[in-house]
Amino acid sequence: MIGTLAGVLAYKSPPHLLLEVGGIGYEVEAPMSTFYSLPPVGERTRLLTHLLVREDAHILYGFASLEERTLFRNLLKVSGVGPRIALAILSGGTAATFAHAVREHDAAALTRIPGVGRKIAERLIVEMRDRLDQPGVGPAGAGRGSGDAQQGAEAEAYGALVSLGYKPVEATKLLKAVGAEIATLSTEELIRRALQAAVRA
Repeated sequence: MIGTLAGVLAYKSPPHLLLEVGGIGYEVEAPMSTFYSLPPVGERTRLLTHLLVREDAHILYGFASLEERTLFRNLLKVSGVGPRIALAILSGGTAATFAHAVREHDAAALTRIPGVGRKIAERLIVEMRDRLDQPGVGPAGAGRGSGDAQQGAEAEAYGALVSLGYKPVEATKLLKAVGAEIATLSTEELIRRALQAAVRA
């Protein structure tokens, strides 16, 4: 099992990144909560990881904090929740906001996450209540990412939203909801604002 990776961030385009460790490039998928705290490309970083082994692939998932990884692993234990939905849950907010929705039995808030229907939301509420009290499952931090050329930032944000499960029309609508500031924001901040708009919708 690969538990951590520490190396140079060679590439990042949500939800994918490439981390060069000892001459080997590791392809990693990560939630937006982790992308917000990543340094610029070319700098060193360290991620906690979870290796998912399937018949057709070995997939590495990376996380900025122990809370994120612990929540991800607990989510995978819920019937009907796979890695894609687990990443979407982590990308839609923090571990604290998710915990609040579960404890308040707020299924409506959970169904705003791509891939989470009413049945899965109800399962999350029932099966995650006790697990949220386990050590290591708490608020996940979120920092601000670095900027890119704006047209590229908007395109990357759109691509990330689609990768997270939003339909193209929904992704466009969420980015428009960001407003006039869209021309000045980095990719990570655009995605953050769009996901906040999705929660308010």
